[in-house]
Amino acid sequence: LKPKPELRSDPAGAALTGNTVTLTCRMDPSTGWHFYWYKHTLNSETKKTETNSYRVKIDSVSDGGQYWCRAGRGNPVYYTQYSDALWVNVTVTPKAVVTVRPDERVFRGETVTLRCDIKWGGDTEWTYRWEIEGTSNLYRNSADRCTQECSTSGTNNQTHRNAVSWCSTQEWNISSVDHIHSGKYTCTGQKNTQCSQCSDAVTLTVSAEAQAAVRVSPQPWLNEGDSVTLICEVTGSSTGWTFSWFRDDDHLSDSSRGAGGSYTLSPAALQHTGVYTCRAERGRPAYYTNYSNTQPLWITGVSRSVSLVVSPSRSQHFSSDSLSLSCEDQSNSTGWTVRRYTDRNTEDCSKQTGSTCQIVSLSTSDTGVYWCQSESGEKRHPLNITVHDGDVILVSSVDPVIEGDTLTLQCLHRSTNSTILRADFYKDGSLIQNQTTGEMNITTVSKSHEGFYYCKTERGQSLHSWISVR
Repeated sequence: LKPKPELRSDPAGAALTGNTVTLTCRMDPSTGWHFYWYKHTLNSETKKTETNSYRVKIDSVSDGGQYWCRAGRGNPVYYTQYSDALWVNVTVTPKAVVTVRPDERVFRGETVTLRCDIKWGGDTEWTYRWEIEGTSNLYRNSADRCTQECSTSGTNNQTHRNAVSWCSTQEWNISSVDHIHSGKYTCTGQKNTQCSQCSDAVTLTVSAEAQAAVRVSPQPWLNEGDSVTLICEVTGSSTGWTFSWFRDDDHLSDSSRGAGGSYTLSPAALQHTGVYTCRAERGRPAYYTNYSNTQPLWITGVSRSVSLVVSPSRSQHFSSDSLSLSCEDQSNSTGWTVRRYTDRNTEDCSKQTGSTCQIVSLSTSDTGVYWCQSESGEKRHPLNITVHDGDVILVSSVDPVIEGDTLTLQCLHRSTNSTILRADFYKDGSLIQNQTTGEMNITTVSKSHEGFYYCKTERGQSLHSWISVR
């Protein structure tokens, strides 16, 4: 009887586009034969080979279907029977997808997890290949390739750059990342002899230590009962952070106020006065940013007991002038101290005697916020004091203006210590009165008159002062 070969395929399961399938035509006896290959139909041969193997490149789904083989030898050719038909099932190759936790932009010292996902309905026992910067298989057979758990330490940087690694799991953990881990990451999966499509590249960027930054909306000078929101952000990153808030270096436990990076005070009360900072964290183990810049909030209101009296009574002062500040307590209690917040730190007012502070010769470093503080830490009556080393200052009320009252502004010159006759007055950068007089009156003040004011003359320009309306 004519021998009948047996046709087999490797891999035996579904074939993926972009890969190859090896067909084997098994004969007994196996010598002296040529092999003839047929695809889709027996009408004409597709290929003739001298060996019993035929590698089929699977370019598209149309390369799937029925295949046959038979053998022949001699002249004239003696042919065996055709093999039974073999179905080669072809499906579109799935594409790998790389995801990064916690973010594609991370900071030195964080723990990063890269995950390779291949969505396919077939057998998902993939072996994973990770490539950095798309380089060749430099480390594939090296003892330095990634471990069974696909983990690498930030201290093992010399084996990381330009590496290709085969791993049996989907996730690659990089602990304590450093700048050397920055790069483009791709992955592919292999099942037997078949590979998935390569993923799109994901760029991992490792920056220096993370820095939190805090800003305030609408502004840091408030009246009792107003609303204010502090916003904490991580410079250059917005994913996965939780935030902690601090006032005067004390942790604020009312975390509900600080949800989502915002800390809202509504209504603001006198005890909310203080210097605020924030810090963010993410990941496990937790990675912490640096503490943010400081952001003071000053809440003013009607104090029934203590007030800060300034002499001379204005918010702007010339350098080299003297200044007196004292805490006056209507209930005659003791223990109030004048404190101040400058661009350097929070401290007692210099040359403190009891509840009075004397500054004999002002300098620009004395610019800041001054208030009365009790022995128990209560803060009352914060006032903004500005020291200018120029020739012109704006004379305005050091205390908030009451709605309905009249606000008087004057432009004062250093050498004459008198009002300048001609001056321009500005609010929030816009001219509100031109050179007609060195004084300006706003009658029946309302909340809309709050803002930053300054004056400008031929002899110079004052600094800006915040006018608060209560």
